[in-house]
Formats: sequence, C-alpha cells, structure tokens
Amino acid sequence: MAAANDAESEVFEITDFTNASEWERFVSRLEEVLTEWKLSGGSSRRLAPEKGEYTSGTWLEKSQDIKFADFKFYVTHYCLKQDKDDGGGNLEEDSLPSAMQDLLCMNNDFPPRAHCLVRWYGIREFVVITPGPNCEAIISESKCNLLLSSISICLTNTGCQVPVFVQIQQKQRRMYAGECQGPGGRTDFEMVHLRKVPTQYYHLSGLIDIFKSKIGCTHFPLPPVDITIRFTYILQDWQQYSWPQQPPDFDALLGGEVGGVEFGKLPFGACEEPISELHLATTWPHLTEGIVVDNDVYSDLDPLQAPHWSVRVRTAENPQCLLGEFLMEFFKLCCRVESSEDVLGRGLADDEGKESGDLSSALSKLTEPAAAVPITKLSVSSMVHSARKHIRRHRRINESPLSRDVLSSVLMYLFPDAAAEKSSRNVEDSAALSETTDKNSDNMFLHLKSAPGGSLTYRLALCVCVVNYNYGGLRAVAHLWQEFVLELRSRWENNCVISGLAAGPPDLRCCLLHQKLQMLNCCIERKRARDETHKVPTGNKVREQKMYGVCQSPGPGSESVAALVSVGETSEGKPWESWSDSEDEFFECLSDQGEMEAPQEGSRTKAEGRLHPYNGMTLLNSEEPLYIPVTQEPAPMTEDLLEEQSEVLAKLGSSAEGSHLRARMQSACLLSDMESFKAANPGCVLEDFVRWYSPRDYVEEVVVDEKGNTVVRGELSGRMKIPGNVWEEAWETARVVPARRQKRLFDDTKEAEKVLHYLAVQKPADVARHLLPCMFHAAVMKLEEEESVEGIPSVRRNIQQASAAASKLLHPSSLDYKKTEDFINQLVEMETVITRARSLKSKFSISDEEKGESTEELEKFVSSLLEESEVVISEAGHSRIGAIVHGLFVNAHKAPILASMEEDLGNDRKLTGGSKASDFPPPTGREILLRTCLPRPAPYSTVLPQRLFCVLMKEEFRLAGAFSTDTAFF
Repeated sequence: MAAANDAESEVFEITDFTNASEWERFVSRLEEVLTEWKLSGGSSRRLAPEKGEYTSGTWLEKSQDIKFADFKFYVTHYCLKQDKDDGGGNLEEDSLPSAMQDLLCMNNDFPPRAHCLVRWYGIREFVVITPGPNCEAIISESKCNLLLSSISICLTNTGCQVPVFVQIQQKQRRMYAGECQGPGGRTDFEMVHLRKVPTQYYHLSGLIDIFKSKIGCTHFPLPPVDITIRFTYILQDWQQYSWPQQPPDFDALLGGEVGGVEFGKLPFGACEEPISELHLATTWPHLTEGIVVDNDVYSDLDPLQAPHWSVRVRTAENPQCLLGEFLMEFFKLCCRVESSEDVLGRGLADDEGKESGDLSSALSKLTEPAAAVPITKLSVSSMVHSARKHIRRHRRINESPLSRDVLSSVLMYLFPDAAAEKSSRNVEDSAALSETTDKNSDNMFLHLKSAPGGSLTYRLALCVCVVNYNYGGLRAVAHLWQEFVLELRSRWENNCVISGLAAGPPDLRCCLLHQKLQMLNCCIERKRARDETHKVPTGNKVREQKMYGVCQSPGPGSESVAALVSVGETSEGKPWESWSDSEDEFFECLSDQGEMEAPQEGSRTKAEGRLHPYNGMTLLNSEEPLYIPVTQEPAPMTEDLLEEQSEVLAKLGSSAEGSHLRARMQSACLLSDMESFKAANPGCVLEDFVRWYSPRDYVEEVVVDEKGNTVVRGELSGRMKIPGNVWEEAWETARVVPARRQKRLFDDTKEAEKVLHYLAVQKPADVARHLLPCMFHAAVMKLEEEESVEGIPSVRRNIQQASAAASKLLHPSSLDYKKTEDFINQLVEMETVITRARSLKSKFSISDEEKGESTEELEKFVSSLLEESEVVISEAGHSRIGAIVHGLFVNAHKAPILASMEEDLGNDRKLTGGSKASDFPPPTGREILLRTCLPRPAPYSTVLPQRLFCVLMKEEFRLAGAFSTDTAFF
C-alpha cells in the first residue's frame, strides 16, 4: 500500500523539445528583420564608390528592436545611398560580396565624417546589433560567442551578404565583432582595444609583423602588403596669436567689460576663442612594403614630404558670444512678471498714494463737465511735478539702479534735441529729421513690424538691452522706463515735439509702442498748432490749415474716401483752453479780417472757412464758385484702438437699429466735412458736396435739351438715391458750422493722457515684449553688417531665411516663447560662424588692406574650413597655405622650448641643427592601414582580401581586422 502511494507521489517532468527556445526565437526574429529589409539573398550589383563619396554622400539609416528573452537589442541598418550598376545583369555565383570588395577599395580610406566602422573597414553597407539603453553591456565571452553564433546561423539561413556586427564591451570603447558571408567565403571582423600602445607595435615594422602573424600562412611567400599611413597633428595653443575681439575702453564711461560699447550699438564677437583645435593630417597613400622604413631607430615619414595634406578645425562648443548673450538676457526679461512697483519698492507707492491717485484720475477730472475746484489744482503739470518731487525725495541717489551719469547719457542719446533750446524746434524740423531717418533706414522693419532704424523706438530698444545686460537688469530697466515716461509727459506739457518720429498719423506697419509714441506726437503737434493759432490776433489761413487740415479733392477716377466711410471718433472731451459749464463745446471764434469768405453779393448767409475754388466749378443752384472748405483731419488711431472700435461695432449686431447706429458712428468725419462744406458754400445742395467729395457718385451725361442745344446734365449714382442712406441723413442733420467752430474730432488732450497712462502702467516685461521686434531688427542688421565684412555665403543665406522666419514669428498677437528662443539660437549660431571666420583669418594673416590672388586663395580656404568637414591643401606643404599651417605648428612647438631656454641657456646647442621633421611636434594620432590578398587557409584556397586598420594614440591602441577565409576549399 505504501509502495503504491510512493508511485503515485512521483512527479514526471516532460520537456517538449518541439517548442522553440528563446535563442531560436531570437534567431528567427533577426532573420525576419533582415528579410523585411530585403537583405536576404545575393546583393545587387553596385557601382564602385567614388573618391570622397563616403563623406559627401547620403547615408540611410533605419532601426528596429528585437528581444532575446527579456534582453532588448536594437538592430540598425546603415547604407550609403548609391545608384545601382545598370551595366550588369545578375551577379556571378562566385563573385565576392560588396563588403569584401570594399575592404580593398582605396578611394575612401580616411573619411572625416562617417560611422567608425566605415572608417575602420571601408564598407558602405552593414547591420549593427546594439544592447538597449537600459541593458547591460555584452562583456562575457560566452554571451559574445552566443551572439556571433546567432549571426552566423542567420546569415546562412537567409543568404544575406551584408556584414552584421554586434557591439561588445562598454559602449564608450566602441568595440564590435561581426561576420560577413559570401559564396564560398567568410570574413571575420575582429578588434583589439588597449589603453597603452605596446612598445613593439609603436612603429610600422611591428604592425606588419602582427598582420602577417594573424594571417598565419607560412607555407608560401606572402604577396606585398599595401600600406597607407596618416599622421594627425593637433594644434591647441593660440597664445602666439592675437585675439580678434576688440578690447574694451576702460577710460570711457561705458567701458570696463569685454565687448562693451556705447548706447545705440550692439556688441558683437566671442568672449573666448571660438576655434579650439586645428587638425593637420599628412597622408602617404599606396606604399608597398620595403619602400618605406619606420622603426624605433629610423623613420622615412617626414610630414613635410607627405604627398597629401588636409586640414580640419574643431570649434568650441557654445562659445559665449556677446550679441547672443544680450539677446538672450533681453528675452529672459520678456518672461518676467514683476511690475515696476514691485521692483522699485512698494513703500514709494504707499507714501505717494494721494499723488498717484491724482495722476490716475487726471483724465476723468480734466474731462468733467464742470470744475469743482480751481483749475490750477487740476493741472496735470502740477500733479506731475509734485509726483516727480516726491519720487526724487524718497529715492536716494545711491539707491537708484541707474547712476545719474548713466541715466543722463541714456536720455541724451534718446532725446538728442534736449541739449538745444526746445522752444526753437518746430514741427517742420521734426518732420525733416524723421523723413531723413526713414530714408536712411532699411525696409526690414516692415517685414518684422518693428520700427524704422534710427527712430526713437529703435534707439529705446537698444538702450533697454544694454541697460538690462550691463547696469542692473530688471530694476535698471524699470528705472529707465519710468524716467522715459516722465520725459514724454514733460514734452507733452511744454509742447515740445518728440524727435526721432515720422510726422503724421501712427504707422500701422510698425510695432504698437512706436504707434503710441507717434500718437503722442500727433497730440503735441495739434496742441502746438492750436496754441499758435490762438496767439495770432488776425485770421491766418496757413495756421488754420495746420490747425484743422485741408481735405483736397480726391480727383477724378480716385476711390472715394467717404464712400469707404472714414473712421472717426466723436469725442465728448473739451478743448484744452476752454473750461465751460456748458455742455456744448466750440472752438473760439477768430477774426474774419482778410479772409476770402467775405459775404458775396446775392448770398443769404456769410461764407466761412473757404480755402480756394475747386477746378472752376460752380454751384448747381447758383453761379457762385464751388469752394473747397477747411476741414478737420480724421482722428489718428493706433491698431489697438482700431481693434476696440471694431469690437464695439461688431457687438451692435445686424439688426436695422444696430446697422443704423453703426453707420452713424462711422460717419462722424463725414458729418464734419458736410458742415464745413455748407459753411463755405451757402446755398449748396447734396449734389454739390458729392461732386467735390466723391466724384464717382455724381454721374454726368451729355444730352440735347428741348431747344436742341447740347448740355451736360448730372445726377447722383444709384446708391446715393437709396432712401434713408447715410449720406442723405447726414446732409439733413448737418449744420452750417465751419471747422473752427465744430466739436473736435480728435481730442488731443484726452488721447495724450490715454497714451501716457498706457505707457505708465506697462511692466518691464511688457516694455521688453513691445521692443522685441526692434531688437530682432537690430540684431539682423548687425549680422548683415558683420557678414558683409567677412563674406560668408552660408551666413548670408541663413540671414535671409531668419528674416522671413522672424516676420512670421512676431506678427501673431501672442508670443511663442519656444519658437522665439529657437530663433535667438539661430542668430547666435550665425554670430558664432562669423567669429570663427574672423578668428581663422587673423591666424592665417588675412588682412583687408592686402588684396591679391594669394589673399583670395586664403579667404576661399578659410571659407571652406567653416563649411566642409575636411579641406585638402593642394601641393601639400610646398604651397603658401601649407607654409602658413607649418608655421602655426612650429610656433606652437617652439613656445615651451623657448620658455625653458630662459631657465637654462645651455639648451641652445640642443635646439640647433635639427632636421625639418623636428619642427613639427610629435603626431597626436597615427593611423596605418594594411591590405593584401592571398589564399587562406590553404595555398589552393580562393584568393580573398585581408585588412588591418591600426590606430595609435597616447591613450588608445586599436586594431580592427577583417580576415577572410575560404569555406569551400580549406
């Protein structure tokens, strides 16, 4: 019974060997990947690679992940994009795979820009298996052999002739092992990597010995070994050469920092050497064993006698560039959220609460129907002076972010007319200055929506950028902005036109801040013209035109201004000079002495506000001439006011009442012009007004009357005859009032206070965002200026592309911070390229004073160094460029020797009488490539390629071998 229980308790474990193991699944998955990439079977016939194609050609790359149990691998396929050989048909059965043929190709021995396996083995297509990012490296020999066995099985099953590698050891060691199979042959890729170079393998003779011993064929004489040698020399010491960056002027007010400049100029250049290393590669190609001697006793390898020289530069990563630093700090300012009150201190605002309240409510008090207190206490000037006095009393000089000297320099740069007598400047002078500035400035600001070069807004952006970087950052910018707004208010109060702004209404093509400053200038000009008009006792037509503006005839065939309904603003504000309790507001009446609008015979009312007759026309109902009236100019508006007005008009809806109200709001300017026209032309009708204001809406035709005479008759257009249209209603409601007696369409006092209040409440970050287009404009102009000196085609193309990108970036209302930062990085990259070119030119002794064929050759060489990965020097060391490069290394090599000579004068004898080879320092790296073809492993085996690539450096010794074996006859 017990025996039966023991039998039942036995457990039989049955292993099903028909199930695939993890290793078999891994091999199967690898085969699927190769088949999916169409790498199975014989490879197509391909052209032999041309010289330099590995560097200039396009490398294709695709990757896929596979798993060995829980271990993740990445399988990556690298391939040089190349046309197939169209001369060919199918490959012969016994032809070698492309990879084996590439082992012997000499057209691309040392590609400067390629995968390390391409440089070591010269292959143009291969597959690499690497461990996943979070997986441990393949260190053990058993794991490495398992993967190599998997690769061998996979290549055999699929017939793939593309070499497959697996990465082993730590990733930074760049060690690979692989295999390539072809018809009747196999190539094994092996590698050795050591920290130190063994003494016996430091020269060519020892490397040839190890290559022959690895081949292992001692039964027959070996064919000659083909040898290619490259020595690389690296120059890192630039102490013997001047730094191209201009030193600062320590005696100047704004000096003391590297690259420091005065206000109004952006700095440019690198604060450190942008070229970190210069690499010279001397190459001896296609040597044969026995021709060259290189051992521990003697060497024929003189770099000056090398037939091929090539140079490449290694640049410093992210060097500190002044223009980029200024722009990045300015951009960081745009991201701040503090207000000026937070930055400069809340105590100041708390102590001046009353005065601040008066300032903020000044507009409402000035526009009240009646003044409850004396006018002197409501004066904006008195409140501003009181606030300025309190600000200066509470802020000590030593506590101010900006010193008095710096602040004075900034304000003098922003307002250069402050040194002269402000009363001597007039509107014409400002207009002439602005016109000259616009002519000299570039039209780039139209694309960037910034401001004209040299304008006040443009100069303000430069000052804010310099102050932000050099004089205290956020606090200094807040201080400068506060003083700037106070200066604008002072100019408004004293009727002093702001210099550096174009005359006329705000230019909607510019940034909003520039429009605001132009609006303030318009207010100053209107107020100034009105004050001058009131000072003249007699009627002066010139000043009346300046005061109210003149609406000239649109001319025949031109688009009607009123037909588009000019946008005007009906202001309820009062004139600055008149404070009345009456709700009706008028301009003061002036004397009519000497005016053309004297009462005419037969006219029922007195004509007022005439300018001159209009093209000899007469009124339709009388023989009186038709006069052009003196009219008010339309109210200038900035883009934010236009948006607000559009929103208000849109909210009125599409109902009949809303449409009627919208039309009346838009016809304020039309109504004013009608009233002026009635005052200048008594007895006129609507047709007379349309003939002058909108000639296209008055249709004339030649007809024959009852008496048979040919006469010209006219009538209003169809849209003017529509009952209840805006023109008819406006004409019926229009009074006979000249422009000087009408309510102002543009209340300059109210608009000026609105602008000043808008500017005063701006945070430093808001100011920076307003000025950002101007900063980009200035930066691009600076890059164009510097590039024109250096002449770098790639930078010139990038500047054009950057300008187009900036125009799209800056036009949206909301700033995209990520794209803005990327754009600044593009500008920094262009600045870096220019500084690199300048540094190389100084090292190669290229000056603008000496021009000639040799100089042009050097400039072309420097330009190629910046754009290409490696530049070949024609005639090697015997050319002028080769002599300059040789001199660079000789000077760097002799500098430490000369320093030691000062300590020991006896070293003179040791330094004299050396060979030319001693002029060069020892090579930093040696690369030796050995190739041959021989039957292996038996003398009767197929002749197959053998290759060994050797790298000898101070802390690295690498042997990368590709050894082929005949698998059919062995």
